[in-house]
Amino acid sequence: MITKPQTLEEFYDFKFNKVPLGIYKDSGHFNVFRTEDYNDPLKKKAPYSRREFYKISLIRGDYLFHYSDKSLKIAGSTLMFFNPMVPYLLEPFSVAPTGFFCIFTNDFFPETVHNGIKQLPMFTPGGKPAYFLNEEQDTRLSEVYQRMLLEIGSDYAFKYDLLRNYVTEITHIALKLVPSEELYQHPNAKQRITAVFTELLERQFPIETPYQRLDLRSASDFAGQLAVHVNHLNRAIKDTTGRTTTDLIAERLVTEAKKLLKHTDWNIAEIGYCLGFEDPAHFNNYFKKLVHSSPSAFRAA
Repeated sequence: MITKPQTLEEFYDFKFNKVPLGIYKDSGHFNVFRTEDYNDPLKKKAPYSRREFYKISLIRGDYLFHYSDKSLKIAGSTLMFFNPMVPYLLEPFSVAPTGFFCIFTNDFFPETVHNGIKQLPMFTPGGKPAYFLNEEQDTRLSEVYQRMLLEIGSDYAFKYDLLRNYVTEITHIALKLVPSEELYQHPNAKQRITAVFTELLERQFPIETPYQRLDLRSASDFAGQLAVHVNHLNRAIKDTTGRTTTDLIAERLVTEAKKLLKHTDWNIAEIGYCLGFEDPAHFNNYFKKLVHSSPSAFRAA
């Protein structure tokens, strides 16, 4: 089961038992760490969930990495990319894994490169997040992380500009590597893909302004985000929940429509548009078919 996304505060509290002041800035958040400095074999492991930040890890050790509906066996030195859109879980087999990791929020990069970060192959929902490293590659990446550790502790006025460059350097090193293909379907792959679908569906709500609009409305939309065939998604959800993907989407749309009709003064066309209906008549017919009442009658009741 997916829990709610882990926030920055929860990350720091979970990992270090304290939350630094001022972690949310207009310029975004960035930090870098040595893995071995914060190993605690007695600490409870983080749950399978999304995080509200990006993470890039140089991991040395043996792990089982679960993400989306897949799992990956990791051994040796591996460069891993984690994005806020896909839930994940790392199950360590090593007693004392070593390496480095950095975290950063979307706002850490200027608006001009936000979409570029999201579109990089390692950060797309269906992308390849793992890159196995040889000794030379491990050494090169370790040097980049060492420079980041030195820079984060400096008082250089433009250190965060330099740190952005280091993150970009890491992504370019990775793009020149061949991502790992040693993936296998987890025994609970159907439950995982259903959980990720549910997470993506719920992330679109609540609708808070008349200008907000759903991006994902159909089973095909969700399948595209998950990089799976729509038939695979439909089978996984049907086998897991006993219901169709379309039914689950419709139920959530109608639930939100009811809330907007009862608790806002937006007109029917605005509500329909927010929920992805270009034509108000289409929204009226859709709502009436599922609720057995028109939007106007439901609002007046």
